[in-house]
Amino acid sequence: MDILLFLLIGLLAGWIASLIVKGRGFGLIGDMVVGVVGALLGGLLFGSSSNFLLALLSAIAGAVILLLLIKLIKRA
Repeated sequence: MDILLFLLIGLLAGWIASLIVKGRGFGLIGDMVVGVVGALLGGLLFGSSSNFLLALLSAIAGAVILLLLIKLIKRA
């Protein structure tokens, strides 16, 4: 059950991060991948949490950072 919750948080984080960064997103699977990787990055940067809202905010922050890095690399 924890993996489903992690994927749900990843999906939400990827979608919200794509709205924040003003990109067109990467589709459902791409947003989920960005969100899951962002959740891992956010967990490393901000620490993990068992609270859903804090975990989501951490995942969103990580996904936003990841999307900004992707944009920066694409420009170069």
